[in-house]
Amino acid sequence: MNDKELAEFLKYISPFEIYIVNRENELECVKCPFKAKVKYNIGVLVKDEIVLVDKVKITKDLISVYIIRNQSYYCYHFVII
Repeated sequence: MNDKELAEFLKYISPFEIYIVNRENELECVKCPFKAKVKYNIGVLVKDEIVLVDKVKITKDLISVYIIRNQSYYCYHFVII
């Protein structure tokens, strides 16, 4: 995805909410801050720690990044609870 395509895509995305498919297989909007559980030790975060996600950003490769305590972490390090 080039910069122009990404800029167009980001016009429709809020950094303060994320859409997930819940356990009932329904689409759900989760608003920031939301709780997430750390899967394993990463940076200053400890495995099984519950953290608050303040914002959700997206990379050029369309990977979600969680902003937690002013630090950026890829979404796959967490489980939303």
